[in-house]
Amino acid sequence: MERLERIENYQSTKGTVLTIGTFDGVHIGHKKIIEKLVEEAKNNSLNSCLLTFSPHPREVLQKDAGIKMLSTLEEKAHRLEKLGLNVLVVHPFSKEFSRLTAREYVEDILVKQLKVKHLIVGYDHRFGRNREADIVDLHYFAKRFDFAITEIEAQDVDDVAVSSTKIRNALSEGAVHKANQYLGYRYSISGSVVKGKGLGRTLGFPTANIEGIPTKKLLPANGVYVISTTIDGQRLKGMMNIGQNPTVNSGGLHLEVHLFDFDADLYDQYIPIELHKRLRSEKRFDSLEALSAQLKEDKSLTLKYFKEGLLF
Repeated sequence: MERLERIENYQSTKGTVLTIGTFDGVHIGHKKIIEKLVEEAKNNSLNSCLLTFSPHPREVLQKDAGIKMLSTLEEKAHRLEKLGLNVLVVHPFSKEFSRLTAREYVEDILVKQLKVKHLIVGYDHRFGRNREADIVDLHYFAKRFDFAITEIEAQDVDDVAVSSTKIRNALSEGAVHKANQYLGYRYSISGSVVKGKGLGRTLGFPTANIEGIPTKKLLPANGVYVISTTIDGQRLKGMMNIGQNPTVNSGGLHLEVHLFDFDADLYDQYIPIELHKRLRSEKRFDSLEALSAQLKEDKSLTLKYFKEGLLF
């Protein structure tokens, strides 16, 4: 897959089957669009191309600096490449760009620069200054500039239309299993292992303390989670606590991973953590003994979930 940092960098004479959007998380709805895109491009000897933006338009237009994303740009690019996309264009989003009229956007950007021959968009696609244009306008421009349009309907899971916002809401509530269903894969967090205080080891549950997670990456609600990871080709099962360790009053947000049947040195390694299910919310225990007893229960339940195949 070719990755371009600006629209102007698309210099191919080859026309495109194009789609546009943030595609945060590349969830099951996004996947259907990309699969359709790739198929159409192959059938017509065109490039399959996705136009996305960085930073997120809301950060520019609404000063919503606190927005958290389901995927980093690298994670997004990885998933798009696996789906067979030819070209990913990541264009800098600015107020100036947002002021393009619908016609300027279509004629100058999509037609002249990206050479669109077929545009595939979601059912609710809007574009142009103040998001003034919709699918009706798009059909007008398609006829005017001679390109085809395919409109993709929302994808449902349990009769609920999937969207990145709904996935973010599910994660913020700790509903990882629901989020994974919407995504079509397990939500993951990656970070570097750093030294902690060693308390977990004294409790019989040594932990890898995770830091260096991108600031814009969404973390699920505090609590204890069933997780898995792959280290040096070995698939490992375990638990992760996200929270402030109220029992020992450590303060601040901590991510601590305990891996079953594994005790190698992971310091300074960058590891991916896949989340399967939330076991419970974080709580304060009256003693370290009570905390240790709860961790044993958590481990027993986690192993039960894995054994019985009850996890996404």
